[in-house]
Amino acid sequence: MRRFLRAGAVLALLLAALAPPSLLTAARADDAHDITADIRDGRDVVLAGDAVVRLADGETTTYDGVISGVGTLRVTGGGTLILTRDSDFEIPEERQRQSVSVQGGNHPYTTVSDPDPPAVIVDPGATLQYGTGGTTGLIGHFPYATPGFRLNQNNIQVDGTLRLSLTTSFNLGTISGSGLVTQPRFLWGTLELAGTHPFSGVIDNGTGTAAGRPEFPVALPGARAILNQGTWTVDTPLGQTITLNQDFYQREYGSDINVQSRPGSRVVLGGTYSYSDTGGDTDPSLSDPALNWTPIDHDLNKRGTNIKGADVQWGDGTTSEIFMPGTAETVYINLLEANGVRSGLTFAYNGPVTLGAPIGGGVFHDTLAAPGQGDIVIASIPGNDVTFAAHQYYDGATTVERGAVLRLGTGEAGGDGGLMTDGAHSEVVLDGRLVAQNADEPVTLSRVSGSGSLTQDGPAGTVLAGEVSYTGRTTIARGTLTLSAGSLSRSSGVRLTSADATLDLRQAGGDQTLQHLTATEGAAILLAPDATLTVEGKPVGLSTDTITLDGTPYAVHHTADRIRLTALPPEATAPEPSASPSATASPKPTPTDDAATPAPDPTPAADALSASDAPPAWRYPAAGAALGLVVVAIAASWLLRRQRS
Repeated sequence: MRRFLRAGAVLALLLAALAPPSLLTAARADDAHDITADIRDGRDVVLAGDAVVRLADGETTTYDGVISGVGTLRVTGGGTLILTRDSDFEIPEERQRQSVSVQGGNHPYTTVSDPDPPAVIVDPGATLQYGTGGTTGLIGHFPYATPGFRLNQNNIQVDGTLRLSLTTSFNLGTISGSGLVTQPRFLWGTLELAGTHPFSGVIDNGTGTAAGRPEFPVALPGARAILNQGTWTVDTPLGQTITLNQDFYQREYGSDINVQSRPGSRVVLGGTYSYSDTGGDTDPSLSDPALNWTPIDHDLNKRGTNIKGADVQWGDGTTSEIFMPGTAETVYINLLEANGVRSGLTFAYNGPVTLGAPIGGGVFHDTLAAPGQGDIVIASIPGNDVTFAAHQYYDGATTVERGAVLRLGTGEAGGDGGLMTDGAHSEVVLDGRLVAQNADEPVTLSRVSGSGSLTQDGPAGTVLAGEVSYTGRTTIARGTLTLSAGSLSRSSGVRLTSADATLDLRQAGGDQTLQHLTATEGAAILLAPDATLTVEGKPVGLSTDTITLDGTPYAVHHTADRIRLTALPPEATAPEPSASPSATASPKPTPTDDAATPAPDPTPAADALSASDAPPAWRYPAAGAALGLVVVAIAASWLLRRQRS
């Protein structure tokens, strides 16, 4: 007899291991006390353990009663349960394990560790609605004295749909599950997301969500997507970093993402903020990425972000899709000062991205009504190559870190870029590479410092308007680089690499000094008629028809308004040596542009396929059933042999 009992236990364990989650869910629901009749009749319910409400397909039940006591509530079936009054119950004491702590001293914030199991469960196919557009209808238990908000102890698992029809600020505790948490539009309630939520479904923000605040951090490590149809606000406790790697989507005009942070804090947005035209609420997506860049009727794809005295980073260093894809007609980006604190925006990508819209400082979509107040950083990440395809309107520093690239303009008509140069805070800190490649209007730059390099590579040209002190290489691949003031004397060298390349030093006038100079046949250097030129520390004689510098001969042509040096073929021989000793010296190697060399990627390659990537058998019913029959047959055969022996 004992053998048969042991055999039964083994078979039960095998079947449980092979059972799909839906069967396990049904089994747990069967163990709960059925309170469906009480709910339908509107009677108050006092829980004394686990309880279940079973809704028929298509059924909608509005419950005007109150649930209290000790236990849990499960909503299952294919219908909708609407709660009109607040309910307050708690899970059994033996299941309570979460630790709630308040940290931060004079700047307190709350964290939760080891969360309790859910007090409320919404099964797949079922809908639970909190409220009817008013201030009541929430399930919550609030035993904690948390500063600045009320932390709900009643954690919730949503595998179906949770609809939040409330006009107040409210907290749901820790959210788990894989379903949909949705909020109707225009209710002006605020969902307060506090702590780490192991939720893997979709959050549909219809009006307002506070994703973190000075009183609590937030993390959504597995959430599939955010459908933003209202205002999604991200904030941080003092000295904290909040990272949200989800993709955001929008279907209606009028939504935005507001980012705030405290001193020493940062908000990292690692996904994209895209228009959605397919997938509904549960799977928002975009059928064609070009729709982010093309205006559509009623501005349905007009998305915006307001950075309010915050330090924000787009990208986490592992992606190459820009957070705000679009143009000035489809997105707006405001960089604002708040409470005396200027904003910051860092681009942190591992591949090429294009910013097609201007960064300004206006009000919502009127972003060019005022200059932006903050600084931009192109981070030192291997492969980080950012193109500004719009003229930027922020008064701040633009820093290109070592190994990173900033391109101004796409090189094609209609894709020009540029930086604000006349602001009180305008400057370029160039430790990586800056490539100017406008097609229509020249790029103007001033106050350029750092150890990086500058390349002119577009037909529209670039004007350096003074205070130029960067020490890296200057390359003119095509078009004209004009120096209107100052000098290139601190640049490690100037290279003109095509016949279409021109260095125009006429406006700067006076004595012009270049540390190093190389040029391709046909390339030209223009000087003021009374200018002098020094290369490699030696004065260059300009009174002859030809000169030779570093082995390259140049034709010298004088007119009333300029001196033109045109590079000749290397085999051409100057009839007279240059007055510069360098004319007969051995050519020196072009300085290496170390600042433009990316640092090695310290991140080890990820495994091609981890064990967790393997699809479980229950996701494939036929395979799972076959596997189950085989295992059961083997077990039965083994038991029969044991009995006979």
